Amino acid sequence: MNLPNKITISRIILIPIFVIIMLVPFSWGEMRLGDYTLPVNHLVGTLLFILAASTDWVDGHYARKFNMVTNLGKFLDPLADKLLVSAALIVLIDLDLMYNQSWIAIVIISREFAVTGLRLVLAGTGEVVAADILGKIKMWAQIVAISALLLHNIPFVLISFPFANITLWIALVFTVWSGWDYFAKNKAVFINSK
Repeated sequence: MNLPNKITISRIILIPIFVIIMLVPFSWGEMRLGDYTLPVNHLVGTLLFILAASTDWVDGHYARKFNMVTNLGKFLDPLADKLLVSAALIVLIDLDLMYNQSWIAIVIISREFAVTGLRLVLAGTGEVVAADILGKIKMWAQIVAISALLLHNIPFVLISFPFANITLWIALVFTVWSGWDYFAKNKAVFINSK
């Protein structure tokens, strides 16, 4: 197994650690910013989430730079992204940090399952499709939105700016758009595989 694939697997390994830090009621105290508080475990969990998400860029960079792109990596990398995002969205719902917009998490997770299903169909025909630029934009929009939500919209809440909510909607738009684009580009293979 090459280095980029090991980095991808490290992202998958970080997911349960992130979930435990976010959901187990550790008494690490709280940070105060004006009238707002942020549990320290939420700050630590968010930093871990950002670290895990950053490995997406690192593994891709090494794979391309040192010509280590593999079919396993083309499959594992988007799978790791989907697992990380899905876990984070479920954590946000559990912590009631989605601003009563849990349906957005359902749309995002549903899109991820649908694209993964299509990837499996394509793999059955011998075709492995790597993520395109729209998929990468979608992923980073989701990471920004989830990070802002995990941080309870701090520091933007201090100036009453709904940054987390706005980025969540941006992530939703890119999620739907990239899913539609993925199916449109691969429609012929999907229809012919029936």
